[in-house]
Amino acid sequence: MKLILAVVQDKDSNRLIDALGEHQYKTTKLSSTGGFLKEGNTTLMIGCEDKFVDQALEIIQDNCSKREQLVSPVSPMGGNADSYIPRPINVEVGGATVFVVPVESFQQF
Repeated sequence: MKLILAVVQDKDSNRLIDALGEHQYKTTKLSSTGGFLKEGNTTLMIGCEDKFVDQALEIIQDNCSKREQLVSPVSPMGGNADSYIPRPINVEVGGATVFVVPVESFQQF
């Protein structure tokens, strides 16, 4: 058995959860924050048998697309402003960061 931990952007989470549910994958949704933009994201915990891992990864890949987003940088509040960029820039967002870890034991009470 494997545990898939998928960190996805909030915008992709509902579509991904629906797609996983259509294929009978049970998921646990955790709200999380982090990354370059400090925006909210979602961490999904998906337990599945070894033979279904590739299918689950394919569903994640199909529903978590990378895209560009225009970001306006925040001006520095003191300190060194040498690296400050005063105009909006395009940043790649989305996609998924996925960890697949072995599960030694699983209990449900």
